[in-house]
Amino acid sequence: MINGKKVVVIMPAYNAEKTLEKTYNEIYQNFVDEIILVDDFSDDETKEIAKRLNITTIVHEKNLGYGGNQKSCYRAALKAGADIVIMLHPDYQYTPKLIPAIASMMAFGEYDAVIASRMLGNSALKGGMPLYKFISNRFLTEFQNFVIGEKLSEYHTGFRGFTREILESLPLEDCSDDFIFDNQMLALILYNGYKIGEISCPTKYFKEASSINFVRSCKYGLEVLLVSLKYRLAKCKLPVKLFSSPGKKLELNKELNYYYKKAC
Repeated sequence: MINGKKVVVIMPAYNAEKTLEKTYNEIYQNFVDEIILVDDFSDDETKEIAKRLNITTIVHEKNLGYGGNQKSCYRAALKAGADIVIMLHPDYQYTPKLIPAIASMMAFGEYDAVIASRMLGNSALKGGMPLYKFISNRFLTEFQNFVIGEKLSEYHTGFRGFTREILESLPLEDCSDDFIFDNQMLALILYNGYKIGEISCPTKYFKEASSINFVRSCKYGLEVLLVSLKYRLAKCKLPVKLFSSPGKKLELNKELNYYYKKAC
């Protein structure tokens, strides 16, 4: 716990057998109360490695997509009594050593959400981020900042933390099951007046690190533009799905398929 807040790390996993253990070994266990991995129907040994590492593991019986995986992660974390939830990809692209700092920014009431930014400082290109991804990241971020009226250094990192209040109050069931889930979630957080903090995070790009291909990157980019425009229209009091209606919150009564549950 940090400042009396229960900290749960969630790992949305897909074919992470080569990087999971390395990622897990760099988590400072003294600051984390529980780690939960959700395996999105991998065809490798991810779930077996997670069990060997004594990580509570949930396995999807079919692939639900990146956003669908996160929804299961957040349901499991809330059911586990989390006050603060840190999402960490098990592909070793982001350093787990920042978890105590990210959690502390929320545990002491300063922020409602925190993102670990690859764009603060010069770590993105130095860490091997492809140039086209860097340029598209900068363009999309500047576009969103202009349309939404914020000053975030990026909206596209996969290392982020949230308070329980955010996960319980936002209509996350209405968000996509695909990669745009992350962007929709940040837009919802800002739309509802929550505070987002940022922390500089080094990144590593290598063969085993997960990354969407060029075609899916283009699709994601177009969807980001659409999310931004919908946000602005909703702020102008026009009825826009996801922003203008109460929407569906996470369905905590949905059954989770536990492959392995760590003993308390």
